[in-house]
Amino acid sequence: MSLPEPSSDALAASRALVSLIKQEINASGGWISFAHFMQLALYANKLGYYAGGSAKLGKDGDFTTAPEITPLFGATLANFVSEAMPDGPLRLLEFGAGSGKLARDILLALAASGRPATAYAIVELSAELRERQRSLLADFPQVEWLDAPPAAFSGLVLANEVLDAMPVSLVVKRGASWLERGVSLDGEGFSYADRACAAELIAQIPEAESLPDGYLTEVHPQQGGFMRTLADMLRNGSGGAAVLIDYGFPAAEYYLPQRSAGTLMCHYRHHSHSEAFFHPGLQDITAHVDFTAMARAALEADLSVLAYMSQAAFLIQAGLPQLLQQGAPEDARAWLPQANAVQKLTSPAEMGELFKVLIVGTADMVPERFALHDRSHRL
Repeated sequence: MSLPEPSSDALAASRALVSLIKQEINASGGWISFAHFMQLALYANKLGYYAGGSAKLGKDGDFTTAPEITPLFGATLANFVSEAMPDGPLRLLEFGAGSGKLARDILLALAASGRPATAYAIVELSAELRERQRSLLADFPQVEWLDAPPAAFSGLVLANEVLDAMPVSLVVKRGASWLERGVSLDGEGFSYADRACAAELIAQIPEAESLPDGYLTEVHPQQGGFMRTLADMLRNGSGGAAVLIDYGFPAAEYYLPQRSAGTLMCHYRHHSHSEAFFHPGLQDITAHVDFTAMARAALEADLSVLAYMSQAAFLIQAGLPQLLQQGAPEDARAWLPQANAVQKLTSPAEMGELFKVLIVGTADMVPERFALHDRSHRL
């Protein structure tokens, strides 16, 4: 691969993480699951990708998220927040707030509408990102940071590109059997090694027995665990819902026979590739979301599936086009970048169709008109 060279300090941090992963492999008898490898690569204390100090978001980072593209994304979510909770205080909780820009844009838009948020809690695993968020959100006293999800919550939960960053298990079909793909040592580096697979790992794959020999894919037990935690939190509250925005597919599309290499992807300096062992700790590792598995986990935890639709449909129904028109089209220098950003967020060829919005909860907080675009029947 032809990718930008990291700095000497970054390389030293990656080597320290590699050493830690090797210790874990040796301590586990020479093999760890890929989910364990991904957990260490992303979240190992002070060394993992999300626990280190490198820039991750925006033009100086490795990838760009919707809030980094335009403040209209957050303003549109603020519209939805106001409609979802038309009466009483506005209480929000965001998981994985990134740079803090989404929180800031939502808070600014709500304040400008005359209904400022009463409380905005952030659950952030990365100490480095938490400090960036504190700096960006210093002018908003209603923001607080939590070390873990609260036992109970009433209001609206937001999770933008959170599920895709959770470690996944890899499974591969060999003949009539499935194996779990893990990581072992290969000289000074790592290699994949397959072992017998626990039956529950295959449970979320529809018609697994009909998939071809050599088929490799991901399954998402940690995402299911997150949904159960979310359900406990909302069921213990007095009414709430969660808006989960991410890229992915329903199971019928996720596990197509032609998608035989899975969806695992790495992001480094705005380059995308599939080499998970490349400079551990210096690149993001992600996988698409199986939204059917997420919906099933919600239902099994006594939550209702309130809506499922494309990001484009959600943003349009929540008022993104109207927010764009509030700008000044005659000022082309200021307006055209925002128009281009809206195009990127909503175009089927960009983020509009690949990204989906799943809304689950204990209270139906979704305005009726959103039902026009609901795709829950595809889950």
